[in-house]
Amino acid sequence: MTSKWDPEQLARETQTLQALGAQPWLPRLRGYFRLTGPAWMQSAMTLGAGSAVASVVAGAFYGYQLLWVQPIAMLLGIAMMAALGNVVLTRGERAYAVVARELHPVIAFLWALATIVSTIIWHFPQYGLAGAAIADIANVAGVPADAKGTLYAVKFGGGLAILAVNLYMVWSYGSKPAGIRLYETFLRWVIRLVILAFLVVVITRWVTHGLDWAGLVKGFFGFQIPDRPGAVTTILGAIGAAVGINMTFLYPYSILAKGWGKHHKGLARFDLFGSLLMPYVILTSLIIIAMAVTLHQPPFGTNLPHNPGVTDLKPVDAAQSLAVVFNSALGRVIFDLGFFGMACGAISAHMVVCGFTCCEMFGLEYTPARYRRFTLVPAIGLLGVALPSPLWMPIVASAVAFTMLPIAYVSFYFLNNKDSYLGEGAGRWPWRPLFNVVLVIAMALAVVGSAIKIKTGVIDRLWPSAQPAATVQATSPSPTP
Repeated sequence: MTSKWDPEQLARETQTLQALGAQPWLPRLRGYFRLTGPAWMQSAMTLGAGSAVASVVAGAFYGYQLLWVQPIAMLLGIAMMAALGNVVLTRGERAYAVVARELHPVIAFLWALATIVSTIIWHFPQYGLAGAAIADIANVAGVPADAKGTLYAVKFGGGLAILAVNLYMVWSYGSKPAGIRLYETFLRWVIRLVILAFLVVVITRWVTHGLDWAGLVKGFFGFQIPDRPGAVTTILGAIGAAVGINMTFLYPYSILAKGWGKHHKGLARFDLFGSLLMPYVILTSLIIIAMAVTLHQPPFGTNLPHNPGVTDLKPVDAAQSLAVVFNSALGRVIFDLGFFGMACGAISAHMVVCGFTCCEMFGLEYTPARYRRFTLVPAIGLLGVALPSPLWMPIVASAVAFTMLPIAYVSFYFLNNKDSYLGEGAGRWPWRPLFNVVLVIAMALAVVGSAIKIKTGVIDRLWPSAQPAATVQATSPSPTP
């Protein structure tokens, strides 16, 4: 992949990074920001249907109380991705080959298999979210809600349009450096416009009704645990599973595709912070705040439409209640467009990760033609615009992905500390032991979070009679699509 990059261009970029390293932090950050890219794909992948549902539920049922959860969850996930990035950037080898040789081929194969299976299954709800947003906008435009045939046609037409646009962008990514820049620019603007959509809603609500600023600050820094059944489980599940298994496979290949090496380590860390952490925290926080100021009412949920259970509170249901923000349907349309953008970004990232993973998993030499064929693997998810996925699909995704995630985390930890492979790239005292402490915390919470997700996503669905008596509980799904 990196052979497609002009060596002279990479040499100039390396010189630029070395010059930036000698500058004060503010000019250095400005220079880094112009060179970011791979982490935007991680943002697009995680800011999908799962994040939308989780944020809507958190704001509607807990108000501002869980604003601190997503930043902590993503920080721990980023630590693991930084460890993996350090391994790849130090030696420049593809991650699959490194894991297979340095740890075990079975671990590498299961890592790739979990990535493919979970990506295909999680592709359905992305189209489901996009289709619901399209249908809701059609309702606003005058299409009756009972005109099922027309709405199905609108959904499938919109789904095909999404697939066509994403095919163009995703296939550009697999062609040449200019295509990579085009795709990364596309993702940047999709995420920025989605953030803008939700920001408009929050600012409008602030101007017209005000915001509880003390509650906001406490929500981010008070580390509150709601006094409600299931709250601790919700928090631990979200923290332990913020980063999906497919994100861990895509990231090392996206930095190799940029031609990055050991001189890009500082840039890679900034990219994770500025292009993944910040967009993720800003967008999920805006959704939570928007839900908190419109739907959340003490003791909880009393202002929800039809007072549904948590599993019935879908993003588009929430968008329909936001007509009150503008005293018109405008707030509803803006929110629908925001959810639509989230789904589009995740769909494209899913296609990219399948393109790379299938080549590695089957030991095929990477070519643009093969990459393009394999990007179509999750395209069956297009049916999700109108048809709910069968019950077994999310069960399989939860079982495979959340079983493999802690194993992947432990693998990254050992690789990042393997002196015989990394040499000086393994880090030095005191930063190395401090960073290892963070990684150990991330691994522990990944084990706990994955166990919770397997229970709620597999055991409770297969054996619902084993669940305790019904209570209103906000069991937030993984923010990873």
